[in-house]
Amino acid sequence: MPTDPTAGPPVELSIVIGTRNRAAALAETLRALALLRSKHAFEIVLVDNASTDATAEVIRQADDCGGRLRYVFEGDPGLGAAHDTGWRAARGRIIAFTDDDCYPDPTYVDAVVEAFQRRPEAGCIGGRILLHDPDDLPVTIDLREAPVRYAPREFVAAGSLHGANLSFLRSALEASGGVDRLVGTGTAFQFEDIDSVAAVIWLGMPAWFDPAPVVRHHHRRRGQEALHRLFLGYDHGRGAYYAKYILRPDSRAAYLRAWWAITCGYWTRHGLVRFGRELRSFLAYLRFRKAYLALAASLPLAALCYAGFAALISLRIVRKRWNL
Repeated sequence: MPTDPTAGPPVELSIVIGTRNRAAALAETLRALALLRSKHAFEIVLVDNASTDATAEVIRQADDCGGRLRYVFEGDPGLGAAHDTGWRAARGRIIAFTDDDCYPDPTYVDAVVEAFQRRPEAGCIGGRILLHDPDDLPVTIDLREAPVRYAPREFVAAGSLHGANLSFLRSALEASGGVDRLVGTGTAFQFEDIDSVAAVIWLGMPAWFDPAPVVRHHHRRRGQEALHRLFLGYDHGRGAYYAKYILRPDSRAAYLRAWWAITCGYWTRHGLVRFGRELRSFLAYLRFRKAYLALAASLPLAALCYAGFAALISLRIVRKRWNL
């Protein structure tokens, strides 16, 4: 399997997959990749993200997909680092990210290429994500059947597009500076997918959801504890995501307005807990990025907003209980 990113001619599409210590679960993903068929030249870049198990050996022994499968090693843990290394090592005009527990449809390559042909102005395009195992929780999927456009230079909500099926023009990734290596699964801040989408949108390119590219997600999450951990990660990721784009002068106003509007829609005790998690992660991200002036200004405002929101929710609960 070639590892030199300059080896071979350019291809139309590169599928980039980061994996870490999942050697025992890679077989089905590798079988699905071997079933891909396309009229377009494509490659598959598997990024071993500092695995300490037999991941490298499993990939070496796999079907090389007609010479299309390539192995790349990234020593810094974190999905952002894996994706950034992967797309830079790839040769595709289009970079398609998916996960190591996802199985692309055999027509996936053609579907992604044709989606960009239909929308040449798009910087990135997300696709459908189906639940592979009906015994898994119906989460981290996207079953929409109609296209959706996300306008340039506007707030885009976390979860609008998912990293399990998310493709970018290579030129858009280059213009945005690539994937943030300091965020993503395996780091303290898990929002690398929506961050990459927002980075392209704030360059002035629209993003799209297109139902044609399909992957099946075999996430294996079952039970309330798994669901709690998932949403806990989402809450922390959202707060850090808001912080990153509030730090940017061009997107600050849009993200402040959107966060407040979303928060005003919570209006429950659970919503207050969620808002608290977002605020903690927001402040933790400012500290992580050493934005100390912003942190000092945000601390009293965060406390005031949380206290005010808590008072309003308490008042609402009392009024509802006493039918006032």
